Amino acid sequence: MTELSGKNFGLLIAYVLPGFVLLYGLQPVSSAINGWLSVSPTIPASIESLFFVTVASTAAGMTVSAVRWLLIDSLHHVTGLRRPVWDDAKLQQNIDAFDAIVEAHYRYYQFYANTLIALPILFAVALATKQAWARTPLPLAAFGVIEITFLAMSRDTLRKYYRRTSRLLGTSPQPKERRKIMGNGHGKPPKADKPTGKPKKPASRRK
Repeated sequence: MTELSGKNFGLLIAYVLPGFVLLYGLQPVSSAINGWLSVSPTIPASIESLFFVTVASTAAGMTVSAVRWLLIDSLHHVTGLRRPVWDDAKLQQNIDAFDAIVEAHYRYYQFYANTLIALPILFAVALATKQAWARTPLPLAAFGVIEITFLAMSRDTLRKYYRRTSRLLGTSPQPKERRKIMGNGHGKPPKADKPTGKPKKPASRRK
């Protein structure tokens, strides 16, 4: 039960919370989202709104995660934080430990990096709809500090995820292989070497 709750918490912070931030920011331009997030006096309506908010937050979080994979993961990659080539043959026997590392580090990376994408959208919508709070110096300063902090935290948690997984699985000596990290933290398995044709006969020496 504890393991299940831990995984649910990881998925909550990785997808649902960043998705909710995006939904909250889209309220001024969507009457449907505004209705879901409004306080309802009746219990049945509240339950229905909660269902729609949960599903919509998950979908928005998955969308934000895709944008994060395209931008933030690529930024960390080009600035030196690259995913090691792990020995996938050791994954099955260490699957529980690997899942624990994902929940302890990668889910937090997803939260910081996904929210890093969702917050600018929230702020941009607030500026476009001319909301007063977005034009004052204090929210602008807070937005900049949060973005810088979340970027630093995303890099720190991703580095710890890479480091601990490398200790668990080891690394494969394949420096020329180009593999990008996938959105869920797992890597693309290495391609097996294709069998070549008939072995070449050694060239005969001329007498």
